[in-house]
Amino acid sequence: MHKLQDIAVRVEGTDRANPPVNHSNAIPVMHEVLHSLKQLKERGVAATIDLKSIPFGPGDEEELLHHLGCGEVSIELQSLGKSRICETLYPGVWLIDHYNAAGERVALSLEINRVPEIVKSQPEDISDAIIRLEQQLNPDSSA
Repeated sequence: MHKLQDIAVRVEGTDRANPPVNHSNAIPVMHEVLHSLKQLKERGVAATIDLKSIPFGPGDEEELLHHLGCGEVSIELQSLGKSRICETLYPGVWLIDHYNAAGERVALSLEINRVPEIVKSQPEDISDAIIRLEQQLNPDSSA
């Protein structure tokens, strides 16, 4: 019977001479992105892929992000922590990375949409903006 110390252990991702093993989860996600992008074009149906829920092995997330790249648009939001939104090399495919106030990643997703939902102004915010702008333009009028 072998002892625990006799079992070989390989620590991945810490040494450039021994790069992480590819667990091949990036390519299936890319196929899902392609399918979702076709649905967006043909039917106007948006989709979200929660990357934190996918069992990526070492190197898979990096490979996926390498395939997606970064396109022309990037957005940074500050709301209960930082959120980074980046259009990938593929228009309509957005990488959304959310962090809490402590700087810890709390969500990582791909949104396949013309514009990410998180960026769109909410109707109640627009209503508030109208009131504030009217007050600024007409400070002497009573509401």
